[in-house]
Amino acid sequence: MSSPAATYDLGKLYGGLRLPAEKTVSTSLEIQEVPIPDQLILPIAQHVGEPAHPIVGIGEYVLKGQLIAEPYGSLSAAVHASSSGKIVAIEPWPVSRRYGENAPCIVIECDGDDRAIEPPEDIAPYNTLEPRALRQMILQGGIVGLGGAVFPTGQKLMQATTLPLEYLILNGVECEPYISCDDLLMREQAAEVLGGAQILMHALDISTCYVVIESDKPEAIAAIGEAMAELGDKRIVLKQVPTIYPSGGEDQLVQLVTNLEVPSGGLPTDVGCVVQNVGTSAAIYRWICEGEPLISRVTTVTGPGVRSPMNVIARIGTTIADVIAFAGGYNDEAEQLIIGGPMCGKSVTTDRVPLVKATNCVLVLTEAPVYGNEQPCIRCGECALVCPIQLLPQQLHWYAFADDEKKLRSYGLTDCIECGCCDLVCPSHLPLTASFRNAKVRIQELADEKSRAERARLRYESRNERLASENELRELQLDQQKEAARKAGPSAIDEILKRRKRHDEDAE
Repeated sequence: MSSPAATYDLGKLYGGLRLPAEKTVSTSLEIQEVPIPDQLILPIAQHVGEPAHPIVGIGEYVLKGQLIAEPYGSLSAAVHASSSGKIVAIEPWPVSRRYGENAPCIVIECDGDDRAIEPPEDIAPYNTLEPRALRQMILQGGIVGLGGAVFPTGQKLMQATTLPLEYLILNGVECEPYISCDDLLMREQAAEVLGGAQILMHALDISTCYVVIESDKPEAIAAIGEAMAELGDKRIVLKQVPTIYPSGGEDQLVQLVTNLEVPSGGLPTDVGCVVQNVGTSAAIYRWICEGEPLISRVTTVTGPGVRSPMNVIARIGTTIADVIAFAGGYNDEAEQLIIGGPMCGKSVTTDRVPLVKATNCVLVLTEAPVYGNEQPCIRCGECALVCPIQLLPQQLHWYAFADDEKKLRSYGLTDCIECGCCDLVCPSHLPLTASFRNAKVRIQELADEKSRAERARLRYESRNERLASENELRELQLDQQKEAARKAGPSAIDEILKRRKRHDEDAE
């Protein structure tokens, strides 16, 4: 069967940049599987929201796919063992988080057998389940957004269904240089991606799905097109978008594909859209149809500092050192290690950090960027021209420097997606994205402080009301006793007055 044609270059993205892809070398090989490591380090917080709660102890033997940390709180995701072995520690470990701090991790010493838990005897077809039950099942699989946001997928779906929905958008747009894991995933696992799309449509009761791919990925477009033709599901439509960074952002993708604009401070669901990464879709298929929770992912290992750039499938918890070693190790010119891409990634100082659900790329550069050459802003406006959110970065930078929370909010700081376009074009070499990121942290700290103060005020007022109520009740009881004593005689009144005097002395 011939593959369906894709609609080409929809809409127009405001701002953005055409960046060199730097993906030819990493896409020249098929996805390679990293062997089972000696140790797996599994952070209990690999997602937006509250950390998961460990349910295993040190010395306990676990199987591949076994639940080892369950969701905790209103927004959390489960963590499963990526291979079989013994729990040897539950302790802080270096992780690739924004602020670089250690985080609690469950450490498994692998036995090399890779023994898995027994799969369910009868896996019910997804379309026989009620959508609500299907969403709950997705939550139990520990699945999160694999495009970078790592929002727990089950809860994202549950929140989405509170609004009227029209479109499911599968995001196969990898606009950031060097990253090619989704490209290779679509080439090699197109059927799983589309199978996940069908599950998501059933879970959301949506009848239209757009699979969106950049126009510079002909192999992925062909693979998805052939899988669509074989599947024969007319609800799924393939669409192409321009190769412009950052067209893969959720809000930008919604506008490109549907011509709908996500409101400031809003979500795609506000305009009837749910966006999921193609990797997330494939993970949902494996969990619902094969019983495998999210315990591995495809990751790009690349950069001029790596001997053999490639895409690998690695178990969650494998250290970056093991992943780099599998890709041939560092070459002599390696200088900087980044988790993620060159625009939005985070630089780390150690390769002991584990690969987590959010790790879409391990980038090794041979030339670290030089900081400290900033010059005063010349008000050229280049940053505003490339900002995909249509913000005014030069104004935000000024108010971030002045720590003006009110102005930062009014100029839309919270809408900044930290894409780094403004940094790249700034002739004064100002670290704009870093200043916005720090300003967001300060704003959140202020919001948290106000929230704590409000809770303290409410506790204080509640305490005063309780004490007043208790005093009022006590006065009423004493008056009742006094009235009863008056009827009983003078000696009883004297006794009541003595007791009241003792109570007042004790209160003092």
